[in-house]
Amino acid sequence: IDKEENALVVNGNMIRIIYSDAPEKVDYRQYGIDNAILIDNTGKWRDRDGLSRHLQGGGISKVLLTAPGKGDIPNVVYGVNNALITDDEQVFSAASCTTNAIVPVLKAVNDGFGIVNGHVETCHSYTNDQNLIDNYHDKPRRGRGAPLNMVITETGAAKAVAKALPELAGKLTGNAIRVPTPNVSLAILNFTLNKATTVQELNTYLRDTSLDSPLQNQIDYTNSPEVVSSDFVGSRYAGVVDSLATIVDGNRCVLYVWYDNEFGYSCQVMRMVQNLAGIELPLLPA
Repeated sequence: IDKEENALVVNGNMIRIIYSDAPEKVDYRQYGIDNAILIDNTGKWRDRDGLSRHLQGGGISKVLLTAPGKGDIPNVVYGVNNALITDDEQVFSAASCTTNAIVPVLKAVNDGFGIVNGHVETCHSYTNDQNLIDNYHDKPRRGRGAPLNMVITETGAAKAVAKALPELAGKLTGNAIRVPTPNVSLAILNFTLNKATTVQELNTYLRDTSLDSPLQNQIDYTNSPEVVSSDFVGSRYAGVVDSLATIVDGNRCVLYVWYDNEFGYSCQVMRMVQNLAGIELPLLPA
């Protein structure tokens, strides 16, 4: 902690703490910051009017929200619908951690086999929106003690899929179960496909997609018989297909996708920031 500079120092990098009661009151140019990309992690504003306040003080050229955006804000799942990133747009959303985990897999499966309809169920680690002990909450179930209970709640991920993959609009339902673990979540994808397949064919397709495709930085693949949720802490991928859990019966299938809902999502956010900044890293193998 550098008290004189009002900053945190992490691995030699100074992170200045700036206090303000309104985003438009901060002129970042006073701190040597100009033409910057601001990442809004607060979730306080999710619409264009609120997020655009960051652009008014000076020094900020683009704003990226780390939550589902409302209205006409482009919701981008990096690797899937990057075409929404244009120079004339200033406000973007990186969608949610669950949306980032499932959309690349949904795109891969829909491209390879076609999705007629399906359901997404996510077993999601508890979040800071929940209470540690039973207390008031405007959503009663979330008011119960998060470390002690499994909590049925809703997820907007199924509806958010349509913003990244319009071809799947109206084809998916979704729900969530908050579970008493602090990190790493599991999405269970249940589909009816356009054509029959087998476990081997579907898994081989997803393995190949994870190894060499435009989605190889988003989708990982495991065939380990030993993995549990904690093994995926620190995964840089949006989602990891657990191949040994795949179920196929004709044209019906179930996929299990692990994801580090904190770090894995943060990696997706940073990939998008690099794109916004014009930084292009090579995709290997070429």
